[in-house]
Amino acid sequence: MANTSSAKKAIRKIARRTEVNKARRSRVRTFWRTVEEALEKGDAAAAQAALKAAESETMRAVTKGVFAKNTGSRKVSRLTQRVKKLQNA
Repeated sequence: MANTSSAKKAIRKIARRTEVNKARRSRVRTFWRTVEEALEKGDAAAAQAALKAAESETMRAVTKGVFAKNTGSRKVSRLTQRVKKLQNA
């Protein structure tokens, strides 16, 4: 356990940031899931709309430090490929 007041404060700050980051991560995963569901249904228009929202939310999470830059880019890229594949089919 922390002994100094600054260490105790750091623990409190970390706990608050952890809660915020959990919420952000959950929100982004929900956006990803909506794209996945639209892809499964085969609805190209809904998938495109969901992808646009998911991309925006993913990159926002990247700037907030929830995900690494490459992780966010990779996920968006893979979802984009799948949406384009659905549109061309």
